[in-house]
Amino acid sequence: QVQLVESGGGLVQDGGSLRLSCAASGRTFSSYRMGWFRQAPGKEREWVASIRGRGGPSYYADSVKGRFTISRDNAKNTVYLQMNSLKPEDTADYYCAASNADLGQYDYWGQGTQVTVSS
Repeated sequence: QVQLVESGGGLVQDGGSLRLSCAASGRTFSSYRMGWFRQAPGKEREWVASIRGRGGPSYYADSVKGRFTISRDNAKNTVYLQMNSLKPEDTADYYCAASNADLGQYDYWGQGTQVTVSS
């Protein structure tokens, strides 16, 4: 079982930056594929970014490519999402997720952290 706790959300102006953190429990964190998702009011949840375990590659949705960076610190059991050049359309609840497989569905989800970008 893996427990995920997000933090770092808040209110920021258009063009600003935030860094989200997701702290994970468990001794096998480094082997998990980690992902960030978001859900805006009235919209479906969408994938934002993911990163393989043990320093593997990272991937991004086109809508955030070049602005967001996913990273992980396996010593701290933490995954981050650095968000720069934020836009009002980035406003959403952001969730981290963990998977013990390189592909497919995620097995564990956090409770989410809210990000609001004002224009």
